[in-house]
Amino acid sequence: MTIKHVLVVMTNADVIGPNKRQTGYFFPEVAHPWSVFEKAGIAMEYASPLGGAPHEDGYDEKDAVQRAFRDSLSIRRMARSRKLSEVDVLDYDAIFFPGGLGPMVDIANDPDVKRAVMRAWNNGLVVAAVCHGPAALLGAKLDDGTPLVKGRRLTSFSNAEELGYAEADVPFHLQTALEEEGATFEETSVWQPKVVVDGRLVTGQNPASAGPMAEALVELLRKGA
Repeated sequence: MTIKHVLVVMTNADVIGPNKRQTGYFFPEVAHPWSVFEKAGIAMEYASPLGGAPHEDGYDEKDAVQRAFRDSLSIRRMARSRKLSEVDVLDYDAIFFPGGLGPMVDIANDPDVKRAVMRAWNNGLVVAAVCHGPAALLGAKLDDGTPLVKGRRLTSFSNAEELGYAEADVPFHLQTALEEEGATFEETSVWQPKVVVDGRLVTGQNPASAGPMAEALVELLRKGA
């Protein structure tokens, strides 16, 4: 079987909001997909808007998967993430945006992110995101100006979840923003796993959805999506 490659696009943000809350990428939302991809023989490579080592949030040493990722070669490669503007997504089979609050700061608005999303989409790649990672989809438009998410089924960190987590810190509600661009938003109970697959678009609602989202992505790649 030909080895598949996933480009993981990380946030460079380390603080968010008026209270300067410390943030970054949410550790389990990379660790659990890494575990799934490793078992499937899928390679992960890393990029970020600025390149370099991304900031982390939410590490739980009680989670064996997170401990394993902490000691992996993959996280060493992450520390030297490539600058996204210097990466061609067509060198990969899928593009994946993990969450954490960081993406709400930079990934949501970065023009190189939008170009990468649309270059991936227009050339048949799988586009995946989890939790706050779907902020990458905001502002991404088809050639006719239609938002990429319009009429598409997806999920992300929900308004109900944000209410009890970072209401005072986020610049906007991700669910609302996606709905305003025409997405058909699906959600489950707060903090419970939820994955939505709409063609080549794969999204997960929250941290608990990261592993299942990766499994759905693997299944699409195996089918040759």
